[in-house]
Amino acid sequence: MSLTDFSSNAGYPALRMRRMRRDAFSRALMAENVITSADLIYPVFVQEGQNLRTPVASLPGVERLSLDTLLPVAEQCVKLGVPVLALFPVIDPALKTPDGIEATNPDGLVPRVVRALKDRFPELGILCDVALDPYTSHGQDGVLDDTGYILNDETLTLLVKQAQTQADAGVDVVAPSDMMDGRIAAIRDMLEANGHIYTRIMAYSAKYASAFYGPFRDAVGSAANLGKGSKSTYQMDPANSDEALREVALDLQEGADMVMVKPGMPYLDIVRRVKDEFRVPTFAYQVSGEYAMIKAAAQNGWLDHDKTMMESMMAFKRAGADGVLTYFALDIARKLKQG
Repeated sequence: MSLTDFSSNAGYPALRMRRMRRDAFSRALMAENVITSADLIYPVFVQEGQNLRTPVASLPGVERLSLDTLLPVAEQCVKLGVPVLALFPVIDPALKTPDGIEATNPDGLVPRVVRALKDRFPELGILCDVALDPYTSHGQDGVLDDTGYILNDETLTLLVKQAQTQADAGVDVVAPSDMMDGRIAAIRDMLEANGHIYTRIMAYSAKYASAFYGPFRDAVGSAANLGKGSKSTYQMDPANSDEALREVALDLQEGADMVMVKPGMPYLDIVRRVKDEFRVPTFAYQVSGEYAMIKAAAQNGWLDHDKTMMESMMAFKRAGADGVLTYFALDIARKLKQG
């Protein structure tokens, strides 16, 4: 077939799309998105005790850490340029109650860890989850009525106290993940009233009632408490996307500095819609189930671990995410440093 056979296509052969793909330098020149270590937030699970590194069976490579074993991990974040560490507590079952009141304890696990980390690594951003499920005996994110329904406003009172405890300890970012109505406004009002004017709020604005959270619940020890319980009365229906925009709009009006979509890869359409609509700092959480699937496939030789890890991260960036919470954060940062 000669070139004259394509004469009806005015752009060909003057425009050959493969020309710029031929060499690495030209591919780099036209790359529309890049991944940097500054895009990463590293979630870690912290527990009481000393010299503890407890593997999470459903999250290969992830461990529950005591404070002394967490400090070297935080140091790695600093050295690798990962700007934020996100804390998720593993609470002693003896401290779990129906109302999750331990979440408000100023001498509890999370405030002590925050103080230690900020003292040792003041330049490292610390993010704390604001939610009651690690602290409740039933595994739900709030206070229950007699029928098992989450009481919104009663839960807000505890969430505000939890966020205040974290802010008083010196946390940089509070991240309400509970999906109660009005919680961003309530927390922002508290922060302003108590002089925490620079404490940022990253709102889990579009958090879906997803099946991808299973390994996380194993890690924080809430899976057994929750059992077959559902969170569909407060987390979003996976069928909905317009609703996500309403949630984001409300959280921004109430004082959120950043918004998040959770889960991540199955909801990249939501990330793109949020970014296009609001043009605000938008984050995604590559949740435990997403991470576990890649790990399992790689361990079985079905996928190339590092290539899949990096491609998944590029997908977040391409969709419009400004950053990603991911259990791959240190692995990605190391790979970027290697070049």
